[in-house]
Amino acid sequence: MDQLISALFRLGSGAMVLIVLAVIVLPQALRILREYERGVIFRLGKLLGAKGPGLIFLIPIVDRMVKMDLRVVTIDVSKQEIMTRDNVPATVDAVVYFRVINPMDAVVKVENFWKATSLIAQTTLRSVLGQAPLDDLLSQRDVINQKLQEIIDKQTEPWGVKVTAVEVRDVALPDSMKRAMARQAEAERERRAKIVNAEGEFQAAEKMVQAAAMISKEPIALQLRYLQTMREMSSDRNTTTFLPVPIDLFSPFLKRGGEEKKQP
Repeated sequence: MDQLISALFRLGSGAMVLIVLAVIVLPQALRILREYERGVIFRLGKLLGAKGPGLIFLIPIVDRMVKMDLRVVTIDVSKQEIMTRDNVPATVDAVVYFRVINPMDAVVKVENFWKATSLIAQTTLRSVLGQAPLDDLLSQRDVINQKLQEIIDKQTEPWGVKVTAVEVRDVALPDSMKRAMARQAEAERERRAKIVNAEGEFQAAEKMVQAAAMISKEPIALQLRYLQTMREMSSDRNTTTFLPVPIDLFSPFLKRGGEEKKQP
């Protein structure tokens, strides 16, 4: 240390001044930018261009650099009170993903691109969701997200900002609307159950008509069906007694009854 101080004294005061200036000026003149960073350079207030990444040399006092990050960033759009097209109040929030693609426009054409993008996202969210009915807001979320992304990206394009995605995160409904939707869903399920039951009755009636047609062609089938029914009804613990009677015994009575009805 003593040797360094003595060497500086030997160099003289002029050399010491130069060394001090170099120590002060070099950190301000040399900048290192990462791969995802760009530096927008202004020389005497005039836009010079964007440089980076790597080592950047600036003229002290003359040049000024604004560092810009080119990575994708997110903005949480705060909860917004909206009224859907079918007059249903709701509270929604969203997330916006964007990145800077033109650092010079992001610095020169807008004062604060971050704040501007956030405000335009809030306004567009209320406008677009206010034009959609509640059913579309709940079921067609992808279509609404795509529409939001296109509108916001179109408005931020002159600022050098590219909106890559917009996601509606949550839709909060009043408790009264939730109860009404639950009753609607319950009524819809009851309607479907009644339709299924009616279709089953219709199919059963068709099968019974077909069975009656087959039995009319073969009367013995009715006797077989009668015996099968008796077998199904009988069991070990059943005290009921069945006495099968041939249907042929009743044929003369049935024929006589039919002839009497035909006579005037």
